[in-house]
Amino acid sequence: MAEEKKLTPEEEEQKQLEVTMGLIINGGNAKSLSFEAIRAAKAGKIEEARTKLKAADEALVEAHNTQTDMLTKEAQGQHAKVTLLTVHSQDHMMNAITFRDLAGEMVDLYELLYKSKSLTTE
Repeated sequence: MAEEKKLTPEEEEQKQLEVTMGLIINGGNAKSLSFEAIRAAKAGKIEEARTKLKAADEALVEAHNTQTDMLTKEAQGQHAKVTLLTVHSQDHMMNAITFRDLAGEMVDLYELLYKSKSLTTE
């Protein structure tokens, strides 16, 4: 097995920045898609809402995989420099997860309201 090339401090910092920005982007996308799901459900477009939630889940999986890789490296002794941006990326991800969970509940609620005829699209 080939040995990994040792990165310079500048390369390591750039790699860390890319990982951090990936968490922010995927977390932001998941939150936006979750909000779009709520709006669709509110308008009675339940299938569209479910599609948006699925896309939000996919963005969260990407973010989660990145985070898991970071945690694995940390456990192996490859400590990352913790910056405010890194903390911010984790905050983004946690908020996205919470928002996605809430959006799923709201879509379910809107679906029940439309099925019971308590709400109509007219």
